[in-house]
Amino acid sequence: MTAFSKTYLALLQERSGGSVLAIATGLALLGGWMWWATQIPVSLYEVSSEARLELDASTYPVQAPFAGRVVKTSLRAGQLVKQGEVMVEIDAAPDQLQMRQEQVRAIGLAPEIARLRNQLQAEEAAREAEQRSAKSLGVEAQSRIREAEAAMQFAEDEWKRTQKLSVAGLVAARDLDRSAAELRRLRASVVTLEAAPGRLAQEQATKDRERDVRIERIRSEIVKLESERSTIGAAIEKLGYEIERKKVRAPIGGRLAESLLLRVGAVVQEGEKLGSILPSGALMIAGVYPAPAAFGRIRAGQKARMRLQGFPWAEFGAVQATVSRVAQEIRDQQVRVELYIDADQTLRMPLEHGMPGAVEIEVERIAPAALLLRSAGQALSAPQLGRP
Repeated sequence: MTAFSKTYLALLQERSGGSVLAIATGLALLGGWMWWATQIPVSLYEVSSEARLELDASTYPVQAPFAGRVVKTSLRAGQLVKQGEVMVEIDAAPDQLQMRQEQVRAIGLAPEIARLRNQLQAEEAAREAEQRSAKSLGVEAQSRIREAEAAMQFAEDEWKRTQKLSVAGLVAARDLDRSAAELRRLRASVVTLEAAPGRLAQEQATKDRERDVRIERIRSEIVKLESERSTIGAAIEKLGYEIERKKVRAPIGGRLAESLLLRVGAVVQEGEKLGSILPSGALMIAGVYPAPAAFGRIRAGQKARMRLQGFPWAEFGAVQATVSRVAQEIRDQQVRVELYIDADQTLRMPLEHGMPGAVEIEVERIAPAALLLRSAGQALSAPQLGRP
């Protein structure tokens, strides 16, 4: 064997050993990749179309209840306000003037009503006095009747005795005539006195009717004035309500998130938004997702993270969160998802209401091989252009 042959055989042996090693290395790598692709799951995330930090309480708009000129304002973005605090006052001068007019009218009615009430009391007291007086006169008339009847009875007895004496010739005819005349006079007096109680009762009834008419007229005037006073009182209450409505008060305590630049003298329109109040509360994350990505895939309890715009996640990290609620209705082909921020984390950036970002929700853990097969199946099942 020549030196060339020995060299050629040595080269063949070295090449054969290197091929075996390369093949073994390739098979080991392929086996390792297949084991990773089938045994090690990876996380799948759904990324929101948009997201931002919000308070768990809704913002309250501050609107102008009327169109008018601003006479007082304390709107300043960022200021703290208390519930019921007056922030803007709209000119209420016409209502205030009318209210003062109605108050003057109400004040003027009070003494008139008092005068009529006093007059009513006087009329009722006079009626009672007249009735008592009429009763006393009736008793007095009955006494006079009894007195006249007694005198008449005496005169009648006297006339009978005189008549007997006249028959016996013991009394002159003139005395008999005088006795008869006295009897007739007393009888006439009794008749007159007996008519007096009826006349008194009739006169009193007439006075009572006249008095009742005056009393009813006074009462109707009092009722009319009382009704007018009640109407004025209702008008005053309504004007007070309208004046109060022109004071724009804070519907809830919190911080003024935004405000319209208002100055005294500016004119606002009815329903115009003057600002919004952000109540105190805990921060949460609100994100929106396409409906196919949300329904059936995003559920309460899933872990998520939010990357804030303006704070690079590589430097500041992400905000860890958990899904708390998924809306059941679609709006503009989007579904709202709410998440609460995990408490057990250290944040390197301040969190404030309104900060935007993107939310990634872990919806599934799947092996890479299964994911590859799923993607291939989706690609094959997708409709292709140009084919029926």
